[in-house]
Amino acid sequence: MGDLYQALADPTRRLILDELTDRDGQSLFELCGRLVMRHGITSSRQAISQHLAVLEDAGLVSSHRSGRTKLHHLHTEPLRAIAERWPAEPRE
Repeated sequence: MGDLYQALADPTRRLILDELTDRDGQSLFELCGRLVMRHGITSSRQAISQHLAVLEDAGLVSSHRSGRTKLHHLHTEPLRAIAERWPAEPRE
């Protein structure tokens, strides 16, 4: 679970997750373009690739090759563990 919190701690990684929520199955090139245009994030492709690796290690992203392109997909299942750990109590 520590990897999950570490993955979510970085604002750029959270933006990557937002972009994959908006449009799943993006390539590194597409993600970099969207991060620049929508958020002003000018990180290198190598830096974004490293962020994707952290997200993949945490189980939040998976990738597969389609021809020469590697596509990235969002997985929200690990986030359920957080919600189940601290269930919301009704407020009185």
